[in-house]
Amino acid sequence: MIICEKLLFSHGAEKQNYNSGEYIFREDSTPKYYFQIKTGMVKISNSLEDGKEFIHGIPFDGHCLAETYLFHDRKYAVNAIAVTDCEIIKLEKNKLIELLLKKPQLIFTMYSYTADRMRYKHITSAPFSFQDPITKLNLILNHVKNHFGFNDKFSFHIPYTRQQLASLTGMRIETVIRTIKKMEKQNMLKIDGTKIFV
Repeated sequence: MIICEKLLFSHGAEKQNYNSGEYIFREDSTPKYYFQIKTGMVKISNSLEDGKEFIHGIPFDGHCLAETYLFHDRKYAVNAIAVTDCEIIKLEKNKLIELLLKKPQLIFTMYSYTADRMRYKHITSAPFSFQDPITKLNLILNHVKNHFGFNDKFSFHIPYTRQQLASLTGMRIETVIRTIKKMEKQNMLKIDGTKIFV
């Protein structure tokens, strides 16, 4: 949880439900709210000209969405779309600024969250310089596992579908499927039905 829910509600926040596939905000729209996920999973993405999608991240319970946009006057460069049914806490931009001025320690909390997300982006964008699909997938899968504090082999269930992994890595889904099978043969991951464990 980035900002305590009670604190958000006491400063005028509202809870809004979004169905799977519904837009929370669209690229080129004006940022008007601070969004924090109470429950559910959201994808931050761009739609590409060829009909494909590039996913920048898939935040879930407790995470906030594109909060940095509230600190300048530019429009969103990404979409936020509910992956699952979601409950989202919304606080108007001006009310968030008032809250941050009253409680400046929250600025450090938000900045720490943003710094962590930037670290994730740097780690996950590194694989794009590699041609080898195994290297790409291995870097992302292990980063996600480490982020959640899992160390033991095959102890962490990857929360992404194969299509989401394709969108996160810029690879075709067929390539992801083949690569996952190769990685299993090399004992780099374990497949149990449709679940992937690293």
